[in-house]
Amino acid sequence: WALHLKNVTMSLSGQYKCTFATYPYGTKAGQIQLIVKAEEERHYLKKVWLNETLEISCLEDMTSENLSTYPLKWLVGENGREEELVTKEPSCPAVYRNSSALYGQRVLLGFNNALKVSPPKITDDGRVFSCHVLYHPERIQKSSTTVRVFGK
Repeated sequence: WALHLKNVTMSLSGQYKCTFATYPYGTKAGQIQLIVKAEEERHYLKKVWLNETLEISCLEDMTSENLSTYPLKWLVGENGREEELVTKEPSCPAVYRNSSALYGQRVLLGFNNALKVSPPKITDDGRVFSCHVLYHPERIQKSSTTVRVFGK
């Protein structure tokens, strides 16, 4: 016996109990606690040389075909502040947020929605670039990458 839930939302979190009668053994029961998470996040570290192109994958284990059907955005953060760099809606061109004095024209959305920063600068060292993919109004997958920039 199985319970199948579709379009899972956080409101479905809770205790579930299955009870059934057997003969000649009597009533049997099983319980499970379901916790629905709104966000899944993976953390990575990326090392890059000064003046080379930095390329960060959005979600390592997803194909470009899967990512193209969901809205996504790239952000950069440091010291608790986050700034949006680029957003992408399904079947629409990417929208760049070029108001940033630090990133301006240095960012580009590449193949498989990877973020390209060219050229990386020493000020990028230690910054966290994160990709947010909205699979469902209540479900977001995040991939965060801390960048280490090295000089030759």
